[in-house]
Amino acid sequence: METGRLGLVLAVMGLMCPAAEALDNGLALKPTMGWLHWERFTCNTDCDTDPTNCISERLYMQMADVMVKEGWKEAGYEYVCIDDCWPSHSRDAQGRLQADPNRFPGGIKKLADYIHSKGLKLGIYADVGKNTCAGYPGSLGYYETDAQTFADWDVDLLKFDGCFLDRSLIAEGYMSMSKALNKTGKSILYSCEWPLYEWPIKQPNYTAIREYCNHWRNFQDVFDSWSSIKSILEWTASHQKIIVPAAGPGGWNDPDMLVIGNFGLSHDQQQSQMALWAIMAAPLLMSNDLRDICPRSKELLQNRMIIAINQDPLGRQGLRTAQVMDCDVWERPLFGNRLAIAIMYKQELGGPRRFPISAVPGWKICAPQCNVTQILPQYKELGVQSHQKELVLSVNPTGTTLLTVTPLSGDLRKQHWNDTSAQKKHIVL
Repeated sequence: METGRLGLVLAVMGLMCPAAEALDNGLALKPTMGWLHWERFTCNTDCDTDPTNCISERLYMQMADVMVKEGWKEAGYEYVCIDDCWPSHSRDAQGRLQADPNRFPGGIKKLADYIHSKGLKLGIYADVGKNTCAGYPGSLGYYETDAQTFADWDVDLLKFDGCFLDRSLIAEGYMSMSKALNKTGKSILYSCEWPLYEWPIKQPNYTAIREYCNHWRNFQDVFDSWSSIKSILEWTASHQKIIVPAAGPGGWNDPDMLVIGNFGLSHDQQQSQMALWAIMAAPLLMSNDLRDICPRSKELLQNRMIIAINQDPLGRQGLRTAQVMDCDVWERPLFGNRLAIAIMYKQELGGPRRFPISAVPGWKICAPQCNVTQILPQYKELGVQSHQKELVLSVNPTGTTLLTVTPLSGDLRKQHWNDTSAQKKHIVL
């Protein structure tokens, strides 16, 4: 896409409305924040030889303890989420799911009580098909039974996967579980993977997805690697015309877990994931070991200014608005006529790139003046800037420079977000 044509994108962003009403359960009015076991701990069920890292009630209790003690809860992370591999391989005599008795001797209700005693919330995992992706019992044929079981256990979030079901039945299955959850009378946040499993056969119906789900996975699982992060960002940017209008309070696009604090990303790459997940209004679900995390990763994940962008009350997902000088430019409108800008330098060799702010399509909001704050790679008040002044930024290879811009005069909505109906009609993304 040419940068000039992309300059129209931000004007449309301000007028985008969600494609449908959000799921009416009063949840996920801002992107969900918490911790999820999968990427870091996968399906480790060997509690005999690896009790510290196996999928057991001990793991979640310890994470909850750390989240309270080490400031994670205070920063906004509130869900402790179980992924696959928690159940017994068989249902009980009444046809209900049951936790593995050796790894969860107290059962899920006791674990939920413990998590709640810490002021946190518990998430659990199930699957729309016959089995979960790891081969445990799925919910096909048991949607109402499983929904009521989760409600009885006082679970607060359900991550619902999509393995082992004919993909032509995916939509029906996800809608059925949504209805079953609402029927219980308990508010359970519903995290879907509906579009992920439909994309291979057809373009998903995001109007329906937003109506039935609180957030939804679109693309493949994240891995602990820079190539994985890049592929998620590229897919998101390539499909932003379709997916961005669906996002807003009550329902969000989910690019998958934050892998910050693990093994595969440099610190600059960790900053890029954190910055871009904030711009994309993504759920911030960490998958790492909070019991043993390096101080720099912890500081990044708890950075209140980045979290504030992610949790911005305007609830608009950002877009990639330009590709210039080997950089991707992403922009997100914020409450109070402000703008968040992320500039990611894609080169993987050499030193920092000098990047002129005038190459950012949304920089026009700085006419005549604005206040600029740099959040990443280091916090820096850049002060009052003029639209005519050539502000040059430094962006590290595979890193991201993250800014917020606040116009000091003029009507931003009139100058920048509004556009004519003709422009809207002929916008090319």
